[in-house]
Amino acid sequence: MGDRWHVEVDRGVCIGSGMCVGTAPEGFTLDSARQSHPKEAATDANETVLAAAESCPVEAIVITLLDSGEPVFPPEE
Repeated sequence: MGDRWHVEVDRGVCIGSGMCVGTAPEGFTLDSARQSHPKEAATDANETVLAAAESCPVEAIVITLLDSGEPVFPPEE
């Protein structure tokens, strides 16, 4: 079985660009206030969701391993 991720959007940082929805419409949605949120907080590891996080212009998307909390994106420096 593959990794499971916890996906979170920092709504205080999100500017509602919609890049995540355009990149991974199956993973993200914009609400009526044009704030992004994941469709599912827990998901299987997914390259499209990772690409959406990487494309966010303000790095509002945080992905961690579901079981350990280890960062997936943004990576620890």
